[in-house]
Amino acid sequence: MIRGAACFRKLFQCSAVSSKVAARCYTAQAAVQPAIYSSDEESADIDWDNLGFNLMQTDYMYMTKCSDDGVFRKGQLNRYGNINLSPSAGVLNYGQGLFEGTKAYRRDDGRVFLFRPEQNAIRMQIGAERMCMPSPTTDQFVDAVKQTALANKRWIPPSGKGSLYIRPLLIGTGPILGLAPAPEYTFLVYACPVGNYFKQGTAPLNLYVEEDVHRASRGGAGGVKSITNYAPVLKAMKNAKANGYSDVLYVDAVNKKYIEEVSSCNIFLVKGNVLSTPIAKGTILEGITRKSIMDIAHDLGYTVEERLIEADELISADEVFCTGTAVGVAPVGSITYKGQRIEYKISSDLLCKQFYSRLVGIQRGVIKDERDWIVEIE
Repeated sequence: MIRGAACFRKLFQCSAVSSKVAARCYTAQAAVQPAIYSSDEESADIDWDNLGFNLMQTDYMYMTKCSDDGVFRKGQLNRYGNINLSPSAGVLNYGQGLFEGTKAYRRDDGRVFLFRPEQNAIRMQIGAERMCMPSPTTDQFVDAVKQTALANKRWIPPSGKGSLYIRPLLIGTGPILGLAPAPEYTFLVYACPVGNYFKQGTAPLNLYVEEDVHRASRGGAGGVKSITNYAPVLKAMKNAKANGYSDVLYVDAVNKKYIEEVSSCNIFLVKGNVLSTPIAKGTILEGITRKSIMDIAHDLGYTVEERLIEADELISADEVFCTGTAVGVAPVGSITYKGQRIEYKISSDLLCKQFYSRLVGIQRGVIKDERDWIVEIE
């Protein structure tokens, strides 16, 4: 596990900043202690049956700040709202920022759970090292996520109706003019109730293979959840959606023939008893759902491969599906590659539906959690 403070000190020594300013970490000012909602009688007035993936303002957000000693102190909950940023903030000028995505689920008995939040914490720590930033410890991260979920408990959908999407942010908020790590960082967590990510709901995805625009390149930041990875794909996504596609599948920037990932999720191919997914070598984000589906497939007796996958293999695949925290597990109905539309059979016995059913069963407590993936929020 990567310790945020240690990574920050190591990387900061190599930066262009030669002087150190003694400063302490501090919690956000004007914090407000929330009332912790504990009954469905106070649930938010929402049409839970028609939740999409749209921003909805909830009650509280968590925030703490840290300066150059690399240690985040205990944060506090504030009312959800805008934050003040200097025009010269590192995140605005140089894109020094990371984000994560996890979810809180409500079970039939009303109890609330998180799914593998420590994995998000570790991924943020890895990303922080790459982006020359300090990061909260795993315990701090998970505690912040728990506090945010509890403070916004009335916004957690009933069981089976959706989830509370929780978005932790780590951004360089300190002012900086020259290219260097920011002198101050903010760790912030907010939340929003969500349903299906794609507008077509649970309908199969129709993907377009993009060969000219690339999501990531070797030696870049494609393997971490940097905010800089997302705006560059918006043009390709916009063009694809204008032509009726759900999203874009990218190929590698060097050979332009190996598939990597979709704009917002990982991808899997099924051929017989073998489940294959592109190997993560710095250009692919290692999703938490991706890891979980690989483990579930192993448990069910399938062979799982992480390897280079040529786009031509899409033609002979029995099944293709995508995974992600926001997306869940989504079957792919077609992929258009070099002008050819490849269609996949969609049925109730798809492997991805079996995997997803098991994943949801674990999250809802119907299937025993053998791997300690579930964290209850008390």
